[in-house]
Amino acid sequence: MKRIFLLILGLSALLMAELESIDAQKLLKMQKSGIPVIDIRTPSEWKSRGVIQGAHLLMFFDANGRYDAQKWLEKLSKIVKDKKEPFILYCAHANRTKAVGNWLSQKMGYQKVYELKGGIEYGWREKGMPVVKPKN
Repeated sequence: MKRIFLLILGLSALLMAELESIDAQKLLKMQKSGIPVIDIRTPSEWKSRGVIQGAHLLMFFDANGRYDAQKWLEKLSKIVKDKKEPFILYCAHANRTKAVGNWLSQKMGYQKVYELKGGIEYGWREKGMPVVKPKN
């Protein structure tokens, strides 16, 4: 009985993927291997602070904190076609990323969600990593 319980517990842990934090170097390595990077900040943030080269610009919360989860998920599904595919999220300081990433992994069933530790400000720019102007 104990073995069955442990097996069920182990399988449950596998199914309930957790958001994993990564540093700038790991983000670059993963991005080079083809894993998409998604910037969930607002357009004004993209313009004023720059973006990571190659990142998909997919705002989640607007400047007033509002969001349309269904519309956002539809756009995400064009980038991440299967819930088993890995992808990386980032925002300014990782606060929004943690909220969205946990929601995606714990409620929406995405299994390999990563976030840039410290966001673009502390986890990227502060480390001397380059940003580019958005194409939008």
